[in-house]
Amino acid sequence: MQKPSIPKGTRDFSPEEMAKRNYIFDTIREVYHLYGYQQIETPAMENLSTLMGKYGEEGDKLLFKILNSGDCFAGISPDELTEMSPTKFAAKACEKGLRYDLTVPFARYVTQHRGDLFFPFKRYQIQPVWRADRPQKGRYREFYQCDADVVGSDSLLNEVELVQIMDEVFRRFGIRVCIKMNNRKILTGIAEIIGAADKIVDITVAIDKLDKIGLDNVNAELRERGLSDEAIERLRPVILLGGTNREKISALKEILSASEVGLKGIEELEFILDKVEPLALRANLELDLTLARGLNYYTGAIFEVKALDVQIGSITGGGRYDNLTGVFGLQGVSGVGISFGADRIYDVLNQLDLYPQEASRTTQLLFVNFGSAETDYLLPIIAQIRAAGIRTELFPESGKLKKQMSYANVKRVPYVALVGATEMEAGLINLKEMSTGEQTQVSVDELIARLR
Repeated sequence: MQKPSIPKGTRDFSPEEMAKRNYIFDTIREVYHLYGYQQIETPAMENLSTLMGKYGEEGDKLLFKILNSGDCFAGISPDELTEMSPTKFAAKACEKGLRYDLTVPFARYVTQHRGDLFFPFKRYQIQPVWRADRPQKGRYREFYQCDADVVGSDSLLNEVELVQIMDEVFRRFGIRVCIKMNNRKILTGIAEIIGAADKIVDITVAIDKLDKIGLDNVNAELRERGLSDEAIERLRPVILLGGTNREKISALKEILSASEVGLKGIEELEFILDKVEPLALRANLELDLTLARGLNYYTGAIFEVKALDVQIGSITGGGRYDNLTGVFGLQGVSGVGISFGADRIYDVLNQLDLYPQEASRTTQLLFVNFGSAETDYLLPIIAQIRAAGIRTELFPESGKLKKQMSYANVKRVPYVALVGATEMEAGLINLKEMSTGEQTQVSVDELIARLR
């Protein structure tokens, strides 16, 4: 018989891995609640009409499409079948698809429920998404996103709050990070003043690679993309702008003095910095003019978080967008949001060994099973201990003590309780601490006080 397997690009998670993942999700969820964000969920599958055309041509190819139930060949002619065109077949045989991200379903949700929502609307979502991508190290076909967005408000105080949220989440994780910040309007202004406004996407795609390929290769790529040597030379001092955030802003005001949109971007960044600086963030906040992030999507501030002690890509990102729901006919709904990369955060916490011991949520106390009389005596006591919030098990079968102790070791249970005839008569529990082997006789109340 063939051994069962799972689809490529998906994963099973063991109890230990799930405990770590839940620690990540719970930490992010708690911080979102702290700032007034409320949780929603949307279905795993959406109508394809909702998803298609929202991610560009490449994105459309990466959508997992679901065959219509029943006769999926209904409405497809024999000629169309013999043509063997996957695109045409899918257009008629598939009405639904698995969600590609949480943003488009959220836009659909806001449009569909706008009569029931009070703006500004602060929502978060922690759910899996699916992409028919080529699986490789660190890239999966099924993975989780942890998004928070506030829509229906133009206030930059929302950006300030999101910076605080990113800082607080990574403070709780114990990960040292740099929060990088830029503004889409500044990038547009830069393209304008070097005389290449029509090349804004080409410019940002190239300079986004500065850390990876270096300035000479960036310049070579800019030439390939049709920028003149003069434009490249005028761009150089902007890309290499150094100093503090305030020094960069001061220099930018001069460089972009002729660009109205560029100066507006500087004004927005200054507002965020003015409000954030007195808050004493733990993270470094850095103005990075090479930060671009999905340029066609964002319209204002953009953010990206890098871990300082581990070589890995960005572990959080986000920014301001002006027309989330426009694709569904609801115009002018501005929003700003961030998304934590749970899988990358998981890797960082593993590499730095930063999971707290209590994150495992394992059983705290195991009662050894000596037989039916002992079981009848223990069940009410175990109920009392669980009511006190202590995670407790009774081994289900009476049998060899060695097997029961091995079970405790495998599950890393810190305490084992042994209650036989002598302990029952005395009304005490023989409590063994597994790490030291030390045994003490305690009452139920003493046991609860010690383990809680």
